[in-house]
Amino acid sequence: MLTCRAVWKKLAPLARASSTVCRQNVRRAGWNNARTPLCVPVAHMSTGPVGGGSDNLKYALLVGASFVGGLTYAVITLKGDQKRHVERMTEISSRKQKSASQIQTEPPATVMEPPLETKLEAAAAPDAEAAAPSETAEPPPAADSKPSLPSHAPYLLIGGGTASFAAARSIRARDPDAKVLIVTDEPDLPYMRPPLSKELWFSDDPSVTETLRFKQWNGKERSIYFQPPSFYVDAEELSGAENGGVAVLTGRKVVHMDVRGNKVKLDDDMEISYDKCLIATGGVPRNLQVIERAGEEVMKRTTVFRKIDDFKSLDKVSRNAQSITIIGGGFLGSELACALGRRSTESGLEVIQMFPEKGNMGKVLPEYLSNWTTEKVKKEGVKVIREAVVKSVSYKDDKLEIKLKDGRVVRTDHIVAAVGLEPNVDLAKSAGLEVDSDFGGYRVNAELQARSNIWVAGDAACFYDIRLGRRRVEHHDHAVVSGRLAGENMTGANKPYWHQSMFWSDLGPDVGYEAIGIVDSSLPTVGVFAKATAKDTPKAATEESGTGIRSESETEDTASSAVAPAAPAPVVSHRDEYGKGVIFYLREKVVVGIILWNVFNRMPIARKIIKDGEEHVDLNEVAKLFNIHED
Repeated sequence: MLTCRAVWKKLAPLARASSTVCRQNVRRAGWNNARTPLCVPVAHMSTGPVGGGSDNLKYALLVGASFVGGLTYAVITLKGDQKRHVERMTEISSRKQKSASQIQTEPPATVMEPPLETKLEAAAAPDAEAAAPSETAEPPPAADSKPSLPSHAPYLLIGGGTASFAAARSIRARDPDAKVLIVTDEPDLPYMRPPLSKELWFSDDPSVTETLRFKQWNGKERSIYFQPPSFYVDAEELSGAENGGVAVLTGRKVVHMDVRGNKVKLDDDMEISYDKCLIATGGVPRNLQVIERAGEEVMKRTTVFRKIDDFKSLDKVSRNAQSITIIGGGFLGSELACALGRRSTESGLEVIQMFPEKGNMGKVLPEYLSNWTTEKVKKEGVKVIREAVVKSVSYKDDKLEIKLKDGRVVRTDHIVAAVGLEPNVDLAKSAGLEVDSDFGGYRVNAELQARSNIWVAGDAACFYDIRLGRRRVEHHDHAVVSGRLAGENMTGANKPYWHQSMFWSDLGPDVGYEAIGIVDSSLPTVGVFAKATAKDTPKAATEESGTGIRSESETEDTASSAVAPAAPAPVVSHRDEYGKGVIFYLREKVVVGIILWNVFNRMPIARKIIKDGEEHVDLNEVAKLFNIHED
């Protein structure tokens, strides 16, 4: 079109000049014939020799030739421009379009030539081209560009552990179309933590740190992950999921919570709003202050055990180090000591366990049973140092040197600090949530609710137990049950938390126990024991129940129908061997805690005893409910 305009500018002066000369000659001819024509027919200019006809004919031919030539050139130029336009639009239309509002181009068919008037009008209007959209404008974004993360989640679960997964499953059970978003700072999908210190260490698979699959004591194999990746919806697709689903946003941490605005901020400044929110942030493993103050070299050689990465790291250390020292005599410390001790018989690894108590699990078990457990741990190849209080730790001559307050010195290659868990309450300040000063964790009501539209479950929840008072529990079964209840209440169930959660610990496949309630060695205890049989082991218990996570097989039906069987009267005694038995923990003559020592699948009975809250004159009769004297 720009070419047409240039041609017209060149031809127009010539055409106007020719027309002017022609009109002057006509007038001159009229005056010579002594008359002035009122009008000059066009035909006279081309056919009639009116006064000076030879000159008029020349001028007429010149004008006609100029007009025809200019018109022909304009037509050729227009056709070329239209052809180039069609080719350009075809090229643009072949690019990827973001939506249905793609640029529509004319089909490359025969282009109909517009009327001459249209061509001339287009040529005479140079500003029309500038007003049209540019052909070279950038095309819309491609349709296959990655969708953005959801800015809103009807159900937002903070934390990717057992409690969050249990809540997600519960929400979906009551609301099948629910859209649930789990945000976790770990790089992994939700998984169970108990096997990290138990079964995984007894696997024969050299690639267990990669597969994270293990054989349970019953021989069945399973993964530590609750569900495979195919179970979850991509976080980017959650908002548009027709039937809802559960999405997990890994590697992201919630750093701020706006309770009034019902939204949270992530560590990358992204904001997500919610309708209902669950805080299940779990806890952070404690470390000794003397280790934290000892410097970088000591910290690099210290493991605080909690996550998958910690298991992988410690597994690698155990295959290369000559000596590992575990500080802590509780559940985790004793389990890891037995696991590494079993491995030491094959690799020559020196495994040391030290703790301030008089025996393993001295804060939980009565002294006689704690001492027996310590001897059991020693038989697993572990060097046990009792009543050991760490004074300082230093790094000298490629070794860690641990000095105890009584003057003893231990040299080792690596330290595992298993000294407890600190509830993660980082969001308390920004959310304005109350933290319990005695037990730690977020204080919640009977429905596990901390504020309107906010619930807390798992290790981070400090709840009121209708039988035992306010408590905070750090075990798998509590995470399952509290997460499940919180999920139900987030969908409107309004149920109170009355469940007495249990926990268990296995010192290898042959010795294990299950516990419920308040099990504190400072309380009075009564133990009833019997001779163990081949089926009184963790391995046999899982073979019978079909699962390594024993809390999953519990039912309340067992407790409601339990009847004390006829059996010889058990003897309450502290013998040298404790094959199996029941330990009752008392407060004001009422049973507040029970440990089932190598007695399995009887937890509903123990739960009912604590729930009843009655005084028992003879606990020997109560022990009969657990059938510990059966062969």
